[in-house]
Amino acid sequence: MGISPPLPENLGTPMPEPRHFPLILDTHVWIWLLNGEERLQRSKALPWIERAALRSQVKVSVISVWEVGMLQAKARITLPSHTLEWVRKALSSPGISLAPLTEEIAIESTQLPGEFHGDPADRILVATARLLGGTLLTSDRKILDYSKKHDLWAVSL
Repeated sequence: MGISPPLPENLGTPMPEPRHFPLILDTHVWIWLLNGEERLQRSKALPWIERAALRSQVKVSVISVWEVGMLQAKARITLPSHTLEWVRKALSSPGISLAPLTEEIAIESTQLPGEFHGDPADRILVATARLLGGTLLTSDRKILDYSKKHDLWAVSL
């Protein structure tokens, strides 16, 4: 059973702190974290990530590595170094580790309950969070909407 993503802060509803670990970072959250993006710096999620990292409870799916490579190749993001160098440095950050794409995650991503869109990367992120029993940190509205109805812990930034 998932938790509903919080309402926007301007409605006065506080964002609940994740209770299920590890924290799985959606690809955009991982990029924002490593690049010091202001929207993450202002977010209540940054202290959650920092506390989880102290316990080595922050995971990045291997599909996010692929997405970063694709975003760089399509010039949709600019990294300060070569893609592989950036990824290796990002994964060497204290408390952050790579969540592999296991056969269980691969199959789960094809059999998610209910209706979920066909983006393979999003499906793998959702399957990873479900099978690891963690919380997915994301700003992706489709994932957040899915978490309201299905067994997925997801929290909006």
